[in-house]
Amino acid sequence: MQQDMATNNILIVEDEETLREALKYNLEREGYAVLATGDGMSALELARTESPDLIILDIMLPGLDGFEVCRILRKDMIVPILMLTAKDEEFDKVLGLELGADDYMTKPFSVRELKARVKAMLRRAQMHAQASAKSGTMVKVGDLSIDMERRRVEIGEAPIELKPKEFDLLAFLAQNSGKVFSRDTLLERVWGYDWAGDTRTIDVHIRWLREKIEADPARPRRLLTIRGVGYKLET
Repeated sequence: MQQDMATNNILIVEDEETLREALKYNLEREGYAVLATGDGMSALELARTESPDLIILDIMLPGLDGFEVCRILRKDMIVPILMLTAKDEEFDKVLGLELGADDYMTKPFSVRELKARVKAMLRRAQMHAQASAKSGTMVKVGDLSIDMERRRVEIGEAPIELKPKEFDLLAFLAQNSGKVFSRDTLLERVWGYDWAGDTRTIDVHIRWLREKIEADPARPRRLLTIRGVGYKLET
């Protein structure tokens, strides 16, 4: 099935050859242009020279592992990263998110689900790019300022460093300040899922944002939890 939009380039980084070739085959059938490699150093070189629209990155790689690859890439570029892990442990998932991954999947997984997540991540990336190009505006909530075009955040005049998905989440809440959103809604609107994903992803990112924008993260006054409902950014 060919895509309606211009062909997206996807980089697969997976050392298990059978899985790597299976993913490449299935994504190419969806109309994507796919590059594939089995080690971290090659992944960095391909990412820098080919500028993929999305990277599927396995954690367990020979030499340079997926965590280190993700950390290095995040210094160089803003690109959606989907991490693959063979371990169903929260530590692995949280560490991947801390380093800047946008999403993760635990092996074994269905190719159908992976294709759905890839499609959703690419769609969200395109929507964010289009929104930034159209608006080029500053969103202000109290003394919190968000430059949508330059993807910069300041409290007063102090810059706040955010990971890409932290920025996306804060920007969405700021554009809808005062409104309460459930975890599932945030997954759909910010991460682009068309189904209920792992809501722990939201809680982790909320915790990180509070550590950066709250004077006392344990007693938040900006980013509030509405018990039994979800989260909102207070006006």
